[in-house]
Amino acid sequence: MPSFSMLNKYRTRGLAAILVILCVAGGIAYHYCNNDNVTVATQFFPQAPDYADTLMWITEDGDAEGMGADVFYVVSTWEKDWMTEDSVVCHYADVWNPTHRERMGIEINRVAAYMASGNRFYAPFYRHTTIEAFETQNEDTVFSRTRLAMGDVCEAFDYFQAQRDKSRPLIIAGFSQGGLAVVELLKHMDDETYRQLAAAYVLGYKVTPEDTLQTRHIKAAQGEADTGVTICYNTVKDVKYIKPVIAATCMGINPVNWRTDATPATLHDTITVILSPEYHVLVVSGYSGSEYKPYKDLLNVGDIHSCEPWLYSECLAKNIAVRTKALRGIGELFEQKKRVE
Repeated sequence: MPSFSMLNKYRTRGLAAILVILCVAGGIAYHYCNNDNVTVATQFFPQAPDYADTLMWITEDGDAEGMGADVFYVVSTWEKDWMTEDSVVCHYADVWNPTHRERMGIEINRVAAYMASGNRFYAPFYRHTTIEAFETQNEDTVFSRTRLAMGDVCEAFDYFQAQRDKSRPLIIAGFSQGGLAVVELLKHMDDETYRQLAAAYVLGYKVTPEDTLQTRHIKAAQGEADTGVTICYNTVKDVKYIKPVIAATCMGINPVNWRTDATPATLHDTITVILSPEYHVLVVSGYSGSEYKPYKDLLNVGDIHSCEPWLYSECLAKNIAVRTKALRGIGELFEQKKRVE
């Protein structure tokens, strides 16, 4: 069920309005009517996920030795605005729609191909906000539209956290809108959960100064093996192509050499990756990103947004293992100290 606080963002101008809520198959439609009983706006919210239902998850157990991490991954944006059979607009993915799940599954399964290796991998389907919210490049619109989506992710994470073995290191990761979800999860989690965190990976999204003021759990990574940290990066061909709604970030690290300065790194022998210390984004040369088609004036237009989970996949897979091992080492030292005391 969507929060009724969401309705505060919607107003009719110069007209007294009444709200009509129509329960329809698979969700809820909100109709805003004026005093003449004329509908002035409509919106449809899909049925909420049930995270006790295995249909709501893609999981993979690649940890045969039991020494890996539990990886919680949040998928990016896959849906555009769509209309119900009653011609009511919807700004959210429908997790009960097999086609919507199939599209999300494309990315999730590709990420699982490298993040699940040596780990247990969990990715929920959620009512992610459609691309139109980000097309506005308006922060208020994005904030308003993503609250429902972030609520789903937090609910999925709480269910996942309640079920898992908490002695295992925790990794959270997400791309684009999923990266936004990682930031919100860091604000959402309690201190006990944070102590289990090996690292959080914000791929292709930003961390703002306001985010860091809202929680002590956002701590910028400074190297390859520090734990309880946030790894954040965005890739552009030149800093002039930064899209503020996505990549105006206050932190960044180079996932190839794990430096926070401008020391160049070479990827795949031909690609040079340099972190801009001023803008905290990755500037690449020797790579066109031409396999990713531009999307309007928002994505892949000077930036290479769509490459984020794929270009650095080998680096990310190795780093997850490094930080997982580091956190396990900290845990072992803590246990040894308790035994001595």
